[in-house]
Amino acid sequence: MAAYLNRTISMMSGDGPHNRPNVTAVLRTNGIDNSPLQIFVKAKKKINDIFGEIEDYVKDTVEYMHEVEKEDQIVSQEKVKQIEEFVYKVHSIREVLARDHMKVAFFGRTSNGKSSVINAMLRDKILPSGIGHTTNCFLQVEGSTSEDPFLTLDGSDEQMAVESVGQLAHALCKEKLSESQMVRVYWPKNRCLLLRDDVVFVDSPGVDVTPNLDEWIDKHCLDADVFVLVANAESTLMVTEKNFFHKVSMKLSKPNIFILNNRWDASASEPEFLDQVRRQHQERAIDFLVKELGVCTPKEAEERIFFISAKEALLTRLAEQGQTVSTPLTEGFQTRYFEFQDFERKFEECISQSAVKTKFEQHSQRGKFIANELRDILEEIYNESLKLKDEKLQQKKELTDKVNYTEQQLMIVTQEMKKKIRNMVEDVEQRVSKALTEEIRRLSTLLDEFNLPFHPEPLVLNVYKKELHLHVETGLGSNLRARLSTALAMNMEQSQTEMTTKMEALIPEKYRGDSNLIIPRRQPFEILYRLNCDNLCADFHEDLEFRFSYGITALIQRFSGSKGGFLALKNKREAPHSGLVPSTPVDVVDSRLFPGNTSLDDWSLLSRIAIMGVTSQGTMGCMLLAGVMFKTVGWRVIAITGALYGCLYFYERLTWTNKAKEKSFKKQYVDHATRKLRMIVDLTSANCSHQVQQELSGTFARLCCLVDKATTDMDDRLKVLEKEMATLENAGGKAKVLRNKANYLSHELDLFVDTYLKLHK
Repeated sequence: MAAYLNRTISMMSGDGPHNRPNVTAVLRTNGIDNSPLQIFVKAKKKINDIFGEIEDYVKDTVEYMHEVEKEDQIVSQEKVKQIEEFVYKVHSIREVLARDHMKVAFFGRTSNGKSSVINAMLRDKILPSGIGHTTNCFLQVEGSTSEDPFLTLDGSDEQMAVESVGQLAHALCKEKLSESQMVRVYWPKNRCLLLRDDVVFVDSPGVDVTPNLDEWIDKHCLDADVFVLVANAESTLMVTEKNFFHKVSMKLSKPNIFILNNRWDASASEPEFLDQVRRQHQERAIDFLVKELGVCTPKEAEERIFFISAKEALLTRLAEQGQTVSTPLTEGFQTRYFEFQDFERKFEECISQSAVKTKFEQHSQRGKFIANELRDILEEIYNESLKLKDEKLQQKKELTDKVNYTEQQLMIVTQEMKKKIRNMVEDVEQRVSKALTEEIRRLSTLLDEFNLPFHPEPLVLNVYKKELHLHVETGLGSNLRARLSTALAMNMEQSQTEMTTKMEALIPEKYRGDSNLIIPRRQPFEILYRLNCDNLCADFHEDLEFRFSYGITALIQRFSGSKGGFLALKNKREAPHSGLVPSTPVDVVDSRLFPGNTSLDDWSLLSRIAIMGVTSQGTMGCMLLAGVMFKTVGWRVIAITGALYGCLYFYERLTWTNKAKEKSFKKQYVDHATRKLRMIVDLTSANCSHQVQQELSGTFARLCCLVDKATTDMDDRLKVLEKEMATLENAGGKAKVLRNKANYLSHELDLFVDTYLKLHK
């Protein structure tokens, strides 16, 4: 029987018994490497690659948004949070995509051969089957990269030997698992092409062993792409089977359902009823799919119903792999095997199309939504950055124009103010000089106002002079201020106001209100007149000795001039015999009292005789003069004249009181102070003009500092604007790049939809 089976397989494969290819070669020859399942594998790889790019793109966008949020106000925190949520969404989608596979769930009544069908499709006896091998829980078979198969229990990561699946899932085992519990069997992918292509098979307990169908569906069926109802061809569809799929169709929209009438090899014993039974089963199955469930059309239903023998298909495939089989095959098994292969082909097409649509359509839409949302946000950021950049460019232009205008006007105003200050200084100098000269002429009047008691005692006189110095200085300063202060103050105020107005016009309104740039308001300017009479008149020496106004020396001064008399007296002092003549108080004359310019040659004879009278020959001269006059006018006239002369002398001597001494003192002080003050007229006027110049220059310098401060602030603002513009340009450039990448990702998703989704609709 084994030899017959091997020859049959050889005929089916087209090779002789001595030149049979291995299983992989046979599968490749039959085009399994190009099976429809590869579409899902390629689609999964493609959409995973796209979402990998989307994840990197979203992370780059979030990083960019954080950078922009710190530097500019073009991104709100709400948008940043919105973008950050996309990171978690994309990460979750990637995790789901990594776990996505094509899932087929097998359901049916107990002992209908569900596990046998799975074993036949997997080309190996993985799940327990046969007499007594009833599955008592859910078994999920999926591919593994491990070389050795293993299994895990639901809720545990412990890897168990795959041989224990027969004990765990056996209905006769002592420790039964719950019928809704899942046992995952990991089978090496290199042993099964279906598992390599991310197909997952789920074997279930019989739908007739428990009423908890809703729990099964919610826990294990909602993510299934294809449902395979394994029915017993020796009977018909039962109510329990129909009720289960009614519940499935209520929870899922048009589930993909295949109906396998297993154990069709039993029909070989009654070949005369084969067609009738087949037609009856097919009609009832079509009515169930079309009329009761409404999941497909009658034509589609015909493509979903198959009559197979899972046991024969498994034996045939075990024999293809070189394993020895001893179970005999009934007549017509080739037809049933071909139909099983036809089921697999249509099953692969259906599950591939269904899985691509159910697994990837929603993800592609969500990916496109995320890409479009990011594109719109980045487009808004890009436009906002361009708008802000244009605004700051306009601000920069206006600020640059203001800076240039301010600098030009500052040069013009500086030249104008320098000229005005120079004119003001010259005017003040002239005014002060004129006013001080006039006040010097009125110095005697000022001294008349000084009424401190006078006494010639030296100590008292020193105090008197100090007070007089102070009075003169105070009076002159007061008079000068009275004559000049109002006019000068008005001119200064006018000049400072003009400066302030002109310079304030150079400071932009925005900076004018700055607390650091307030135009200073100073106290009214007042010139200080520093005459310093105390030091100026420190060399003043008063002469309070009595001087007879009709004495010989006084007469000589009156008739001959002060300088001539001074020279005569000087000659007398310098004469060789002057040391022989004792000096008298009358002879002591201060040279300051003889400012005349008369020469020695102009002297009259009388002065010569008088001089002779006061020299060493004075006695002889006087006697000679008296003798001449006695003979000329007579002694009576001489006596009367001498008496009158003596009375006059005594009168003046008696009237030489403190009052007269004070008057003489003030007259001497006026003459001395006048000479000294005239010497400092130019110095005082220059000092006053210098004060004015300093005040105006200081005011202008402070105003210039304010303008410079405003200009510096504008320059700093220009630098800030340039930096902000560079930042906005950089932000706009990155936003544009990211926006274009969003368009690229959206286009990639469109291509994915066109390639893998629309193609199979």
